[in-house]
Amino acid sequence: MNQLLAIALGGSAGAVARFLVANGVYAWLGRGFPHGTLFVNVSGSFLMGFLTALLMQRFTMIVEFRAAVLIGFLGAYTTFSTFALESFYLIEEGDLRKAALNIFLSTVLCLAAVWIGLAMGRRIFDNDAYRWLDDLPYWEILFGIMVAFLLAGLTQFLFQRLNLTTEWRLVILIVLLGMLTVSSTLWLSFKLFHFQLELQEILGIFITANLFGMLVIWLGTLFGNWLWQLNPLR
Repeated sequence: MNQLLAIALGGSAGAVARFLVANGVYAWLGRGFPHGTLFVNVSGSFLMGFLTALLMQRFTMIVEFRAAVLIGFLGAYTTFSTFALESFYLIEEGDLRKAALNIFLSTVLCLAAVWIGLAMGRRIFDNDAYRWLDDLPYWEILFGIMVAFLLAGLTQFLFQRLNLTTEWRLVILIVLLGMLTVSSTLWLSFKLFHFQLELQEILGIFITANLFGMLVIWLGTLFGNWLWQLNPLR
């Protein structure tokens, strides 16, 4: 029962993430080619490989968490059925070149992404130099990610409400990203103080926090735009 609940929670989060990411990519690149589905499948394949190495080698005992992430979240985030349907629509429309390109790229890039993710994960998590990974406060990190996501969504909603210019929006988002990156790096460094982290390890934490921060803020702004579209008072 616990595993079923974990999968259900992870699946709901993965479905929402796929909706936001795919629509964000389509808003950026247009719908002339299934860029959104291709992006979520390739990124999901990379995460599947990387997180499989993490959860199988570092957290073998946490069955529910593994089920929530690998089966629930990534199972709902990636979508073979949408890829098949979009490829069929391209064939039906007579655009065989785009259909063949979509099939080729989806197959090759997904296989390459899962291989790269596994290789990176095995290299990182097999290395004793990263022994402090076992002591990371993962649940607290997950809570922080959710808070940052909601904060970014609220910020984007207020952008729309106040009709701020693009320049002001960019400045505020950069400040938000900087605060998130610096605070998370300092917090994790203090949490892992007893490991006496070296400068390169702290720098690695900073870069990782920055990359995750950009991703979370981007998803949050997509969520904020979606909320604004639902607002009946706009």
